[in-house]
Amino acid sequence: MVSRKTFLSWPVVRQLTGPDPLGRGPAVRSERTEQLTARTETADRVARSVCPYCAVGCGQRVYVKDEKVIQIEGDPDSPISRGRLCPKGSASKNLVTSSMRQTKVRYRRPYGTDWEDLDLDVAMDMIADRVVRARNDTWQDLDEKGRIVRRTMGIASLGGATLDNEENYLIKKLFTALGALQIENQARI
Repeated sequence: MVSRKTFLSWPVVRQLTGPDPLGRGPAVRSERTEQLTARTETADRVARSVCPYCAVGCGQRVYVKDEKVIQIEGDPDSPISRGRLCPKGSASKNLVTSSMRQTKVRYRRPYGTDWEDLDLDVAMDMIADRVVRARNDTWQDLDEKGRIVRRTMGIASLGGATLDNEENYLIKKLFTALGALQIENQARI
């Protein structure tokens, strides 16, 4: 059934003849608008999170339905962002749900031309082996003047702005424990 619009159903007519002369209420609401519900109202649960894009740490509410993310909004209870998100934070749902998101470990062997999928455990073992080998190959107990230094100059860390303060703190502790001296993050540079 197709409903026909009449002159009296136009929003501007309802605005000028009804109790809503400023057009901020029922005068401008259509029948279709009345039937709409927010995605957040149908969510099964809400998880609290932190925006992954910079070191500010804005709070987010992640709305989940049927174990899928349906909406991400600013968390009004966050003392940092008070419900606000920048354009990147507002678009972070795409980071999670994009069809172009990489969900497998991709590896290109030295001198290789093609990427291959690796199992996560294999990739983590490869990384750990390389860190241990680099540390062992470049370890210094003493410097050129015979002073005790206990360091490696073969490992460095440069963190990005997507890491928050807590993550940067833990990375600093890890690399310091490994004996690395060159530890920076984008927030400091």
